[in-house]
Formats: sequence, C-alpha cells, structure tokens
Amino acid sequence: MNHPILRVARPTDNLSALLRFYCDGLGLQQLASFTAHNGFDGVMLGHPQAPYHLEFTHQPGHVVGRAPTADNLLVFYLPDAAEWQAAVRRMEAAGFAPVPSYNLYWDQHGRTFEDPDGYRVVLQQAAWNL
Repeated sequence: MNHPILRVARPTDNLSALLRFYCDGLGLQQLASFTAHNGFDGVMLGHPQAPYHLEFTHQPGHVVGRAPTADNLLVFYLPDAAEWQAAVRRMEAAGFAPVPSYNLYWDQHGRTFEDPDGYRVVLQQAAWNL
C-alpha cells in the first residue's frame, strides 16, 4: 500500500526569517519555491526522501500574525542521542535558544525552539511509539 506524503502548509509574514530557522537551524533543505503564483510567494522545505515537507507562503499586502498559542507544535523524534545533540547544537549555533515548553512533557526528553512566527518545534530525544 502506498502511503500519502504529508504537506504541512501555513502562511507567514516573513519567509526569509523562516528559511533561516528551518534551514540553517533545523537543517531542512529547500525543495522548491515559487514567486507571484496566483498572488503568493512560497517555499517547500524538507528532505528529498522524507514522506513530508513544510510549505510556507506569503501573500504580499496580507498580514497573518503570530501563532495563536504557545502549544502549536511540530515534533521531530530523534532517538539517537548523538543525532539529537547535533540537532540541538545546530539550532543554538544558528542563534536560536531553547524556550520552556508550554506542556512540560516536552521538556523531559526534548528541547523546544520558537520560530519567528511564534510556532514551536520540539526536538524530542526519543523514539516515536504509539
């Protein structure tokens, strides 16, 4: 059975700041981009072999604002301790300091970082188990 590819899409007021956070900090790659497509600029980020990617769009002249709460999360599970530590160091080296999680559960085995729009990314040092 083929599994669908997941795209998480959201608008932003600042594409360049998000590129720095998600590419330089988180280590995602720019997979595609577009300018003035039906009035929108955008970028798709991820890894070429991953079954997901993130899309950020901007409509000039339209303000979208910040995340509605501090508990809007993307969680990346990194079970290998060395890989997790490298990911945290990469975020910090790019200038992004961890923030306390709204839900303290994520602080037990992870680090939370807030992107320029107020959305949060958790780097969880654990395997994903149902």
